[in-house]
Amino acid sequence: MSLFRPAVTAVGLLCSWQLVVWLSGVPPFILPGPLTVALAGWRNLHLLAEHAATTGLEIVLGLLIGSLIGALAALVLVSSAPARRWLLPVLVISQALPVFALAPLLVLWLGYGLLSKVAMAVLIIFFPVTLAFFDGLRRTERGWLELARVMDAPPLAVLRQIRVPASLPALGSGLRVAAAVAPIGAVVGEWVGSSGGLGYLMLHANARMQVDLLFAALVVLSAMALSLWWLVDRVMTRFNRWQPASYQTNR
Repeated sequence: MSLFRPAVTAVGLLCSWQLVVWLSGVPPFILPGPLTVALAGWRNLHLLAEHAATTGLEIVLGLLIGSLIGALAALVLVSSAPARRWLLPVLVISQALPVFALAPLLVLWLGYGLLSKVAMAVLIIFFPVTLAFFDGLRRTERGWLELARVMDAPPLAVLRQIRVPASLPALGSGLRVAAAVAPIGAVVGEWVGSSGGLGYLMLHANARMQVDLLFAALVVLSAMALSLWWLVDRVMTRFNRWQPASYQTNR
């Protein structure tokens, strides 16, 4: 039953896509149908797999490094008042800058290889993780903190045994957002300058009017993003099993 509804949704989207192609009468070089895209994907399966492996590595590394930096930044912010006064405005300003505009600079500074794409993904990922985790840490149940103070618990123990466990649901929300936006940084970096990856393949397919291959790469990228989000959601749900959802998941 858990796979039935997503399967029905996917079939419905594919049928709607094909219906739009039939009714609009647009040529295949503008909007190919799902069957045309599937055939292009099958013919270029090895090529798609090769570039998907490159993009997948960039996304996973960016997610891991960005999440780690975001979690550490949140711990620093909640542990130190001077850090909150000085570091929090810097974090906000860093997100006010157009991150996409930084991609050419990252490619220039870090090269056309893996490092610039991972750095781009990290820039997009770390802020939602930092903000969500910090918000969870500072909204810990006051009664628990008062009890720890009465028992004369050291600050490090309070952070490790009370604040961090209590903030895991908020951290999970930040990680879910990070998993959803992680492909953006990698693909934008590949568009600016790279020698491999799905973004690179999409750019070249578009230049050669291979729109069916472009859509096939887009479908693969979407499947990777959904799989990553599902994996992060499962992991965080397992970690937060002590705090069940307030809605009925079986309805």
